[in-house]
Amino acid sequence: MITVSHLSKTYRNPDGSTLKVLKDINCEIQPGEVISLIGPSGTGKSTLLRCLNLLDPPTGGSIVFDGENILKKGYPVHKMRQKMGMVFQSFNLFDHMTVLENVIYAPCIIRKEEVEKAREEGMALLRKVGLAEKADVYPDSLSGGQKQRVAIARCLAMKPEVILFDEPTSALDPTMVGEVLSVIRQLAKEGMTMLIVTHEMKFARDVSTRIFFMYDGYIHEDGTPQQIFEAPRRSATKAFVQRIRKEVFEVHDRDFDFLAMESTIKSFCIKYNIAHKIKPALQLCKLMIRNVMRDHFPMTVRITHSELSEVTALDFMVEGLETSPIQAENPFLDEVRSLCQEIVEEPTSRGFRVKLLL
Repeated sequence: MITVSHLSKTYRNPDGSTLKVLKDINCEIQPGEVISLIGPSGTGKSTLLRCLNLLDPPTGGSIVFDGENILKKGYPVHKMRQKMGMVFQSFNLFDHMTVLENVIYAPCIIRKEEVEKAREEGMALLRKVGLAEKADVYPDSLSGGQKQRVAIARCLAMKPEVILFDEPTSALDPTMVGEVLSVIRQLAKEGMTMLIVTHEMKFARDVSTRIFFMYDGYIHEDGTPQQIFEAPRRSATKAFVQRIRKEVFEVHDRDFDFLAMESTIKSFCIKYNIAHKIKPALQLCKLMIRNVMRDHFPMTVRITHSELSEVTALDFMVEGLETSPIQAENPFLDEVRSLCQEIVEEPTSRGFRVKLLL
């Protein structure tokens, strides 16, 4: 469906200097593939999508779509854009139009569809994304997740052959991410060809047929989700997919600012879409610091979350210890065990660590 050869994109700065964002992109995209573009920020993921539909004209190379080089002089860009839809981070809905009017606007204006037919098809698409009851309301009354689902329905209304998703959940509250991802999962099951820029690693692994790991302006590694996440060939890929998020607290004594810790842990859990772990994490911190390990100050407390394995843990580290700071007869241990999946006690080069798996 799409063949990209030696694609490059260079921006010229106001001071005359240049920034080469895409350096030499080569890939082939087959019908029905779901390709997730992952990688650190600033490596050209969104730029590649914008170059594919010519929102950002490439500096060099070629893009062949449905057998035609769309970079050839005189190519009718509108022809390509009727077949290649795009869903942006920021929804871009028309606030003065109802939800249904947003969905049917392009089919009526560009495809010249009859209004009644467009309304019928638009309502079917709104049912598909779970928003039929919102057809006659205006976008201002919708949540971020609902707006993004309307944007997806609007894109589908043009009956595209391929859809480009540019970080479709990045502007959403973490509690709304799931509703948008579920719609994209359904499109994948139906065989829609999609390229998705995302930072949701579990989603990328679950929904994709291929993964592009982008790094320094190149497709650094291209492979199946299993290969990229379980056996990456390049060290940069391995470091990225195995990344572990963390927050660290130095607890010096019983007068530690526990309220500040609570606030940070809550923000951490919401940010990484594990809000359901807030309550046990806070309860465990209180039990461990104030009761189970109250005689072992100072200690380092750390909450970690692996985006790949989805394992969340609380670590309590005491330097200089050679044996576990937990006493078997401690009356609070049963409560600790009831709140976590496992307690791991392990010596380290610095001391002794107690890890609670949530």
